[in-house]
Amino acid sequence: MPSPESPERGDVIPLGEATRAWFAISLQTFGGPAGQIAVMQHKLVDEKRWIGQKRFLHALNYCMVLPGPEAQQLAIYTGWLLNGTRGGLIAGGLFVLPGMLALLVLSAVYVGFGETTVVTSLFAGLAPAVIAIVVQAVRRVGARALSHPVQVGLAVASFVALSVFAVPFPVVIAAAGVLGWAISLRVPALRSTEAAAASEGPAPLISDDALHHDQPSRRRTVRLLGIGLLLWSAPVLAFALLVDSTDVFVDQGLFFSGSAVITFGGAYAVLAYVAQ
Repeated sequence: MPSPESPERGDVIPLGEATRAWFAISLQTFGGPAGQIAVMQHKLVDEKRWIGQKRFLHALNYCMVLPGPEAQQLAIYTGWLLNGTRGGLIAGGLFVLPGMLALLVLSAVYVGFGETTVVTSLFAGLAPAVIAIVVQAVRRVGARALSHPVQVGLAVASFVALSVFAVPFPVVIAAAGVLGWAISLRVPALRSTEAAAASEGPAPLISDDALHHDQPSRRRTVRLLGIGLLLWSAPVLAFALLVDSTDVFVDQGLFFSGSAVITFGGAYAVLAYVAQ
């Protein structure tokens, strides 16, 4: 009889070991998506060698153009690679659970003691520390992802367009993609990921060239879309039908549902959209 730590069929690593790793990662993901991605880069790619640099960056680029939280999407994808559907659910759930609990505690502290000098000073001191974490994380991830001067130039141009000229985020993403494709026709090195994928250490458990075994099907796609839409809409519909005293929860549900659909680029895009 296999032990609890033995990997089940299809598991790259034992599910228990993966669960402990995701929980440890979730406790270190301060600073928003940049910090979260940097922690996953360090733990999963550099330290544990569970996934290769090339595949990690490819998945990150893909998640960046999807609506929603790119860091959590990257965690779910990596968890699915390692342990299938269970691994994806565990990685995605643990990724947000400690932050949600911390937010509840901090909210209670702020509501109860927000007017005190100590709490105000505490929150004022956290802001520059978080910014420092984000800057350091961006530097670590950027050093791996931007392996060619053209990529650095596109990154700088995108930053200027967003921060100085307030160009809409989808326009910047589309323009960067078109420019990258056009330039790569003349600079073939941009199409090579060997430089970005180079990393020291043994070969990763999941090869960069390994293909997915799950074949797409229309039936499976429709089933997953139906389950996702049901889980997405059920809380809003429940409040609309069962709660008569206030419509604030319905309004919040509709607002953030719309935000999740149109905010490409993850949490930073969500912040800009909500602020507007």
